[in-house]
Parts: sequence; structure tokens; C-alpha cells
Amino acid sequence: MLGTARKFVSSVVPAIVKPLRVLWNEIIGFFFIVLALLAIPSAYRSMSTFNGDIVGLGRIVLTAIFGLVMLAYGVYSFRRARRINKT
Repeated sequence: MLGTARKFVSSVVPAIVKPLRVLWNEIIGFFFIVLALLAIPSAYRSMSTFNGDIVGLGRIVLTAIFGLVMLAYGVYSFRRARRINKT
């Protein structure tokens, strides 16, 4: 009985875990891309009110870095989900 249960678990669990990992990576990728898109209005506001001071320039640079990092993590997460799905 224990052997049958072990065989069942060893065949069913990977079939359940793999789609859950793919779904997790896709959901996380979506949230990172949404965060990257939310940085666009802030960057636009910072650029429209930019008057040449260092604080305004720092705000623009930091917003751009934040948006690019979030976008990169989002794309990486979708690529990882695709790689998991292929195996």
C-alpha cells in the first residue's frame, strides 16, 4: 500500500507543481510589468516640471531606473515561465 501511494505521489505531484510554477511566474511577470507601466506617468510628470535642478534630474533618473528594472524582471519572469513549460 505504501509503495502504491509513493508511486502515485511521485507521478502526480510533478504534474501539478509544473503548471503552478508556470502560472506563478506569469502572475509575477504581469505584476512587474504593471509596476513598470505605473512609473511612466511619474516620469512624465517629473520631466514636465523639470527646471534644471539636481533634485529634478535625480527624480527622473531614479524613476527611469525603477521602470527599467521592473520591466526587466517582468520579461525575465515570462521567459522563465516559458522555459519551465518547455521542459
